[in-house]
Amino acid sequence: MEKSPQEKRIKELVDSIRRHEQLYYVDDAPEISDREYDLLMRELIRLEDMNPELAMPDSPSKRVGGEPVDSFGQVSHGVPLLSLDNAFSPEDLRAFDSRTRKDLGNPENIRYAVEFKIDGLTVALRYEKGRFVQGATRGDGLVGEDITENLKTVRSLPLVLKSPVDLQVRGEAYMAKKTFARLNRSQEENGLAPFANPRNAAAGSLRQLDSKVAAKRRLDLFVFSALEIDSVNLKSHTESLDFLGGMGFVVSEYKTFESIESVISFTEEWTEKRHGLDYDIDGLVIKVDDLQMQKRLGEKSKSPRWAIAYKFPAEEKETEVLDIIVQVGRTGAITPAAVLRPVRVAGSVVSRATLHNEDFIKEKDIRINDSIIIHKAGDIIPEVVRVLTGKRTGVEKPFEFPSLCPSCGEKTVRFEGEAALRCVNAGCPAQLRRGIIHFVSKGAMDIDGLGESIVTQLMESGLIGDPSDLYKLEKEELLKMERMGSKSADNLLKAIEESKGRGMSRLLFALGIRHIGSRAAKVLADRYRSVDALMGAGPDELTNVPEIGPKMAESLHAFFNDHSNLAILGKLKDMGLKLTEEDAVEIAGKSLEGKTFVLTGTLGAYTRTEAKKLIEERGGRVSSSVSKNTDYVLSGEAPGSKYDKALKLGVEIIDEKAFGAMIEE
Repeated sequence: MEKSPQEKRIKELVDSIRRHEQLYYVDDAPEISDREYDLLMRELIRLEDMNPELAMPDSPSKRVGGEPVDSFGQVSHGVPLLSLDNAFSPEDLRAFDSRTRKDLGNPENIRYAVEFKIDGLTVALRYEKGRFVQGATRGDGLVGEDITENLKTVRSLPLVLKSPVDLQVRGEAYMAKKTFARLNRSQEENGLAPFANPRNAAAGSLRQLDSKVAAKRRLDLFVFSALEIDSVNLKSHTESLDFLGGMGFVVSEYKTFESIESVISFTEEWTEKRHGLDYDIDGLVIKVDDLQMQKRLGEKSKSPRWAIAYKFPAEEKETEVLDIIVQVGRTGAITPAAVLRPVRVAGSVVSRATLHNEDFIKEKDIRINDSIIIHKAGDIIPEVVRVLTGKRTGVEKPFEFPSLCPSCGEKTVRFEGEAALRCVNAGCPAQLRRGIIHFVSKGAMDIDGLGESIVTQLMESGLIGDPSDLYKLEKEELLKMERMGSKSADNLLKAIEESKGRGMSRLLFALGIRHIGSRAAKVLADRYRSVDALMGAGPDELTNVPEIGPKMAESLHAFFNDHSNLAILGKLKDMGLKLTEEDAVEIAGKSLEGKTFVLTGTLGAYTRTEAKKLIEERGGRVSSSVSKNTDYVLSGEAPGSKYDKALKLGVEIIDEKAFGAMIEE
């Protein structure tokens, strides 16, 4: 059947835009101006809007973002995304080389591939028949979040490869320094807080529920590892990078060396040169290049034996302590912080550094007006390294900790055996504010859209005094707040309502009980199943619960014997919050226990995420590759090479109807 003029033009535009994206974002050799590119994209979007049935699922128009989602699904990584051991000195690298040689039987030559360690967000990308089908965050290395739609907006990520191959790759999404500077100027112009550094900006962009926001942030991507490639015979890591570059990816820059001493010289060279790049690197990654050697070396539980990350030394800068202030945390701890003469350190401007506690200040003898040396611990947290006492002129003043809480005026105390000074007034406004900020945070009740500034506004306006007041808020009250529109108010109220069902473990953590973190809260919820049952347990009984120590037990006992805490719990219960923990779901007696599935092709009745969830709920597991240990290959339309491999190995292939019957059983 002959194609219509509209279909022909859409195909021409798609091919042209893909070519220009490759030239601009991958080859760094653009042939047209930004305006000409925008006109092509605009025409494509207009034609697709007029003829939605002609829009391709991997059209370049997807890069502008789609409809917002309510949440991210989970993705199980078929190949675990391992972390790397770290090296901090030439001696660490020589020790790595010695271990490697010993484990390989002291071969005559080992070639090392050295790459930049991009400071961004690790992502895993999956392609079927050359088309991008799924992207996920690293997560814990085994399970990440599905951020496919946001990754489609990254223009250096090819939506269609140059060959129809099945593969999985690992890369790093990042934000260039120029893009970061533009983003922060925009944030400040709109009265919003600037991002701390490009890494935080990149991670935050890819975790936006609205992919249009991610599209506006202009992220980039380097690919540095082939996790799985079907039907391609490669002998070295650098060969795999060259192959991926040929497929259309921007691959991590690399160089090979025949000795560890040459590697060490390279690390010293780039310790100085790294700041000249338009993106942040926090080190170099050293890998054994030969893939057979990698296989022989194998892996530890969390890291490979054939690779190591060399971390650059923390950059140190001199500045001055202009003042020392204190802040009151949610547990009443009064934490000092140094107000600094602003100085650029490791890629961002630093104007404040934590001083931890009274003992830290005394140990380093830090005074107001001192000249000091600071660095960023882990290239993230500003920290005082030492005081330049030789520069003192006599104007320096020792800091005296307050005897009264700066928020409520009550006396401060320091308990025996603790380093922190504390305010013990449960009604302290600063503690209440920090407590509510913790209550709504992601690991706790996870109320999206209720950030620090909004909590502060709500408290200052008298609308909330404790967490239970959040559940009494009305739209008319929210609309009176700064920068709060009708849609934002509706979304916030919806998020507050949804948080009621989080369950006991999340609520326990959200309450901010001293010494009770998210793990302890989960242990307690699994053991007692309801807040009422937990309240009836004494300290002796609690210490018999695995992982619950005496301090935790005493803290819980004290919390549940405080009348103000009981009053808040009562109000939360009245507002409809779930104070129980759901029993673990047992489906069909784990009917797929021990069975391994591989998914291929396009499924109709389920998304891949839904199919995986159904399998895993019933005790099965999903793998990304077919082997003799695979029990079933679930095949949809247009299956890939996994289907052929299953036929070759005699693995049972099932369709969606057979799969549905298994699930029903």
